[in-house]
Amino acid sequence: MTKTAVICGGVGAARLLSGLVQVVPGRDLAAIVNVGDDVELHGLHVSPDLDTITYTLAGAVSEERGWGLEGETWKAMEMLGRYGGDDWFSLGDQDLGTHLYRTQRLQNGDSLSVVSAAIATAWGLEFSLLPVTNDRLRTVMTTDQHGDIGFQEYFVRHAHDVAATAVRFEGAPTSQPAPGVLDWLENAERIIIAPSNPVVSVDPVLAVPGVRDLLQRRRRQVIAVSPIIGGKALKGPADRLMKELGGTASSAGVASWYQEVAGTLVLDTIDADDAAAVEALGVRPAITDTIMSTVERSSALADFILALPCSEEAAS
Repeated sequence: MTKTAVICGGVGAARLLSGLVQVVPGRDLAAIVNVGDDVELHGLHVSPDLDTITYTLAGAVSEERGWGLEGETWKAMEMLGRYGGDDWFSLGDQDLGTHLYRTQRLQNGDSLSVVSAAIATAWGLEFSLLPVTNDRLRTVMTTDQHGDIGFQEYFVRHAHDVAATAVRFEGAPTSQPAPGVLDWLENAERIIIAPSNPVVSVDPVLAVPGVRDLLQRRRRQVIAVSPIIGGKALKGPADRLMKELGGTASSAGVASWYQEVAGTLVLDTIDADDAAAVEALGVRPAITDTIMSTVERSSALADFILALPCSEEAAS
C-alpha cells in the first residue's frame, strides 16, 4: 500500500482523511497538522485543527458545526458569561476535558506530539496524527481595523469579517519539525495537500523550517486539492484572504499559490475550464468531483488521488 502523508488544516482535511482511512491502512497514513491556530484560553492549550481531525475521524464531531463534539453542552461557558468573563471563543463541556488533559500533560513536560498521539489513541484512531511542530507557532493577522491580532480573534471573535493586509507566523523561524514529520515527508510515496485554507492552514505548516524545502524537492510526488470551487471557498475565508493578499480566488490561483511545492492540482469539475491556466503554471491538473458531502464522496476522492500517477510518471 502507498505510504501517504497529508498536510492538514481543519475541516477540509478532516473530511479528506475520513475517505483516506477507508482505503489506506493506518500504519501507512500520517496527518501533518497545522498548529498556527492553537491558542491559550483560560489557562488551557487549545488545538482546534488537531481536535477537529480527531473528533471527525472518531465519528464524534458535530455534523451541524463541523467542529466540536456532537451532543455538546455549554454550561461552563454560560457560567463564564454570567461572571462577565471572556466567552467569545466557545468551549463545550465535553471538549473542555480534552483541553484540560492536553494542558496538564504539557505542563508536566510532555510534548504536543506525545499528547496528540495519546488523545488519538483514546479515540481509537490508528493513523499517525502529527502536529507539524512541538514549538510555539502562532498565526498573526495584520488588519487595518484592529492592528495585529491572533488568528482565533480574527476568525472567531471578529467572524473573519475584517480585511487582512498581511499574515505572519510567529515562532516559525526558530521552530523545529516535530519528530516524524520530515521522515514521513521524505519517505511517503504520495504527499497530499488537503483542501484547507492555503493562507492560514497550509502556509503555517510550510513555514516550519525544512518542510517547504522538502516539498520543493519532492514536488512531483505532491498532489494538492483545491479548496476553491467556482471561485469560492466552501467554508471559511480562503477566497477572500487569497485576494486580499494578492492572489486570485480560483483553481488557477491555488495552482499559483502552490506552484513551487505541488506538481499536481486536483480541481473540481465545476472548474474544468481552469485546467489550461493551471497547466500553463507548470502544474498538472486533475479533474474530479471534490465536494465531500458524505464519507462515500470523501472515499471516492481519496481513491482518485491515490490512483493519480506522480507528475514524473505522467511525463515518462
